[in-house]
Amino acid sequence: MVHTETHAVGSASEKQLLGSKPNNVATIVTALAVWRRTVAERKALAELTPDQLRDIGHPEVNRPALEVKAGLITNLTSMR
Repeated sequence: MVHTETHAVGSASEKQLLGSKPNNVATIVTALAVWRRTVAERKALAELTPDQLRDIGHPEVNRPALEVKAGLITNLTSMR
């Protein structure tokens, strides 16, 4: 029976992991700021009435609509 061992080799040095990565920190901070702004915008829009949304030019929420053709109910009831 063959016995093999797998060893994880960490090739990154401590300096690369914890060292000069200000761009990563700046990216994270920017992403969090954008996320917070997006959440605040969604909350503000959720509190507005449909009339207020139309006033500011925001498109209406897509709601499911049921379209019934003329005469459909008559046809269905006649099929009973």
